[in-house]
Parts: sequence; C-alpha cells; structure tokens
Amino acid sequence: MKALQVIKPFEMAVIDVSEPVISKPEEVLVQTEYVGICGSDMHIYHGSNPLATLPRVPGHEVTGRVLEIGQGVQGLKVGDKVVVEPIRYCGDCYACRKGQPNVCENLSVFGVHEDGGMRERFVVPEKQLHKVADHTSLEEAVLIEPYTIGAQAVYRGELQAGETLLIQGAGPIGICILKLAKLMDARVMISDLDDAKLSYAKELGADEVVNVKQQDLLEAVDRWTDGEGVNVSIDAVCIPQTFKLSIDAASVAGRVVVLSFGEEAVEVAPLPITKKELTLKGSRLQTFQFEKVVKLVDEGKLREQGLITHTFSLDEAKEAFQFIEKNPNEIRKVILKVGE
Repeated sequence: MKALQVIKPFEMAVIDVSEPVISKPEEVLVQTEYVGICGSDMHIYHGSNPLATLPRVPGHEVTGRVLEIGQGVQGLKVGDKVVVEPIRYCGDCYACRKGQPNVCENLSVFGVHEDGGMRERFVVPEKQLHKVADHTSLEEAVLIEPYTIGAQAVYRGELQAGETLLIQGAGPIGICILKLAKLMDARVMISDLDDAKLSYAKELGADEVVNVKQQDLLEAVDRWTDGEGVNVSIDAVCIPQTFKLSIDAASVAGRVVVLSFGEEAVEVAPLPITKKELTLKGSRLQTFQFEKVVKLVDEGKLREQGLITHTFSLDEAKEAFQFIEKNPNEIRKVILKVGE
C-alpha cells in the first residue's frame, strides 16, 4: 500500500507500507479518496511544526469511503462516504471534562502526532468519522475539516449577527472563517497583501477588503466602523505584527481570537486590553463543530466555490508540496486525489 512519508525536514517520499487491519470492534477501515494539504502539513515538511514528530505520514483533511467495519460499529456501513475528525483525546483530563477535548492533555492529532491520511487506506475508531450525504461529492467534503477550523474561530469569538468582524489573512483559513461568518449575517472586513485573494474574498461576500500594502489597516477599520473598532478580531496570519493589530483594531468589549502556533515573543501593552476589557482567546482545531459543518455542506450552504485550485495524485505529492512553496500567489487550496 502506498503512503507519503515526511522522512526528515525537506525530504519526503511515496513508500510502501503494510496494510492497516481492524483490531478492535469499534474500528473502521477507510479507503482514502481526497486529502487537503494544509499550512501545518507544509510546516511538517519543513520540520518547523512544533507538535509533529518525524518520520510522519501527514494529512488531517481527509475524506474517503468505508471498506470494512468492526463488529461494534453501529452508525456506518460499507460504502458510506466519510470525513475524518482528526483528534483523539482521553476524556478524563481537565480540558476533556470541561468540554474542550481539542486541547486534551493527551491529545493525538491524525497526521501530526500519528500517521494521517496521505495513504491509500487507514483504520480509525468510528467516533472519528462523520458520514456525509450520498449526494455530497467527496471533493466538496474534503473542505469540511478546514471549515470546522473557521467555525471554531467564529465560535471562540462569540460572533453574533450584525456584529463587525476583522479577519487578517485571506488564505484558505481566512476564507473559511469568512464563509462561516457570512452565514451568521455578520459584517466582515478582510485584509491581505494580495489583490487577487482580496478580490476572491469580495466575491464570497466580504463587506470590505483592505490591501495592507496600500492602506493603513487601523485607519481602514476606524472609517468602516465609524471609530468604534471591530467587535471581533481574528488573526489568521499569525505573526507578531498581526497579533498586535488584532488588539488595536478591537472595539470596547471586543473579542480577539488567535490561531497562531508561533513561538516568537510579542510585546503588547496591557492598557488597551484592560481599558477596552477585551477577551483574548486562542482557537485550536475544533470542539464539536463537525456535525454542524457536515450539515451545512450536505445542504449546499457551504460550497467549494473555487477554493480548490489544484489537484495532484498521491504519486505527485512531493511535486504538490513543492508547487505550493514556489507558487504561493497562484493557489488557494491544493488537494491530493488518492482514490481511483
């Protein structure tokens, strides 16, 4: 069976691995159909993902079909279309008891801490699989996991209808946040350095776009909100400068959501946080967002709409990673087609 393995930083290969076998009654054998390449997968390839160990088969944005089920599986049958929920948690630690298994003390992420979906077949427990409707294409369904990241960011920001939201970064995650926010009838400003990305965001419903090479972001926020600031500020760029801007752009009683895994220290004055009584929240993976997002995709309320720009085969995976590196302005989302 073929699998893409990152052997060490900047070295990967499609290798032969042993066939996965169901060993527990609750397990399911899945034929991989599509896998998205995420920024965190690129960091694994570069050796800069602080959470991953090498060698590793990456891939956590995964769709497929059920090939075989264990004796204890009740909600799935052979042939079902499924999407992977890529987190495995203990259920006993403080985070799990508090309803935040996405930050479980013993968290294991499919494709990061353990081998993921960039292989032809894999076995996972039934609870990590969500059935998608027969009429939903698996190419559409491969975006479900990224959408859950957007849904989590919006949830962490406690965004409400009619509120103003600033998203810094019009890459795939920024776009997923935008889509979820517009479904909630929020007013959205999105910023980036690339006019093409901003034009695409405008097509998808962004109320205001800002090219930060041409405009001062805080001045643009001030004009757009009549001096109030944005009610929710989400940083999907994840560098020190954008983190500071998120705080400065927020309104009184605003919420700031951070997705960064950066380890670089950031100097932030406490006064704006205290004076405006801001709420600062991290957002990691997702908590119970899959069912909602699967339903939105099955109902056609969340659609691909050109977000996927390039498709490679599993055998071409190394070329796909290199293409992303060399052509960052030509891509939105790159996926691997693994199934026949």
